[in-house]
Amino acid sequence: MKIVLKGKNALVGGSSGGIGKAIAEQLAASGASVFLMARNEQKLREIVNNLPVTDGQNHGYLLVDFNDFESFKTQINLFFDSHTIDILINNTQGPKPGGALEKSIDDYQEAFNLLFKTVCYTTELALKHMKDQQWGRVINVASVSVKEPLSYLTLSNSIRAAVVTWAKTLATDLGTYAITVNSILTGYFDTERIQQLNESKAKSFNVPVAEVREEMLSKVPLKRFGDPKEYGYLVSFLASEQAAFITGTNIPIDGGLLRAL
Repeated sequence: MKIVLKGKNALVGGSSGGIGKAIAEQLAASGASVFLMARNEQKLREIVNNLPVTDGQNHGYLLVDFNDFESFKTQINLFFDSHTIDILINNTQGPKPGGALEKSIDDYQEAFNLLFKTVCYTTELALKHMKDQQWGRVINVASVSVKEPLSYLTLSNSIRAAVVTWAKTLATDLGTYAITVNSILTGYFDTERIQQLNESKAKSFNVPVAEVREEMLSKVPLKRFGDPKEYGYLVSFLASEQAAFITGTNIPIDGGLLRAL
């Protein structure tokens, strides 16, 4: 099966590295024109310059700060004033780690703005074109923690759960427009983010980072972290015509980490 996304425009959040970058690369390899979205212009420029280009592809990037919602609104509105998007990948950096007793109500509000409001607002802007053309893909990068919460990620646990339940409702509402909405439940992937989380956890428990890493790997039946490229393969499939009957789902990509059905 060959994934062909020629003629489609994709917007990929959090794409200056890690999973977002891998998604952008695979969508471009499948023929889509890809627009990156993050706050590090140097990294975005380098990635855009290295994306594969075939007939008709036109890649670009958008500078945004997901942590500043008002600024984000301004920039994303300007983008949609001159662009239409067929494939939207909702992805941001994660909030700061920590347990429930460590976080204040302000921390939850900041996480809500980062993980939920940016996603809803961007999706709202993208949907006008998708509904007009009776075709679209909305794919949310979520986490396995919405099913099995991780004690040191209380902000992510809470707000990402809101995102996936919102997405399920949205999928029902958009079915008549042939727009699919799916969420991916992310397990342990070999990225800078997981290294940062491991360092934070190691510091909290006063143990070596290598010990934290080995403990995580011991919980994964495949005994390894995921390669971000594997994530890109799943997203490209969900963005394709071959996945037209898949909507309203929460799909784990975790090497078997989740114990729940």
